[in-house]
Amino acid sequence: MEIKKSPKADLEKGKFLSFLLGLVLALSIVYVFLELRSYDEIEVQVQDKLNIADIDDAPVVEDPQQQEEQPEPEEAPVQEVQLPDEFKVVDNSQKVEKVSLVSADQDRQLPPPPPVVVKPVQKEEEDDRQIFVVVEENPEFPGGAGELMKWLSKNVRYPEAAIENNVSGRVIVQFVVEKDGSATDVKVVRGVDPSLDKEAIRVVSNMPKWKPGKQRGKPVRTRFTLPVVFQLRN
Repeated sequence: MEIKKSPKADLEKGKFLSFLLGLVLALSIVYVFLELRSYDEIEVQVQDKLNIADIDDAPVVEDPQQQEEQPEPEEAPVQEVQLPDEFKVVDNSQKVEKVSLVSADQDRQLPPPPPVVVKPVQKEEEDDRQIFVVVEENPEFPGGAGELMKWLSKNVRYPEAAIENNVSGRVIVQFVVEKDGSATDVKVVRGVDPSLDKEAIRVVSNMPKWKPGKQRGKPVRTRFTLPVVFQLRN
């Protein structure tokens, strides 16, 4: 007996159609998946292209609540300074009286100035006491050197002790010719005999006043050296 199938129960007729529907559904899913992945790649590329300049140029949006919380700075109180009448500004047409300033010490008598003490100039005193050895104009005996020799020969007294002992020689005497010409500070710098040295000092001390030496036209103290010769005559 042959088995007959019902057309409604035949599964071979709908197999091909089910395959097509499944294929379409699978392709749709793959397409949707590829589209979503390509969108993600595009978004990542766009984010990579952003640089620091784009970030710096972007406007900064501040929180409005923070702006409201910041208190406004209080204005410092203005203190008015009132100028005295002397310093107030007036119109040019208004006449302004000049202000005279009076010192508190105006009527006070000042103490007398201290006396001026004039001290003597020590330099002049030193110049007065200075003794010159070399001067522009040498001191001179009245009448010159010839008159000096004559005066000495007339006034020298030969000591008796030197005559008895037959002593003679030249005594070198040194003295200072003062500004007035007198001879001071007479001393023997090279002697021969005590009696002769003493006589040389005596005769030089009694000489008449000399013409004083001069320096720059002014008389000065000058040191002078004079030999006094003692010689016995046969």
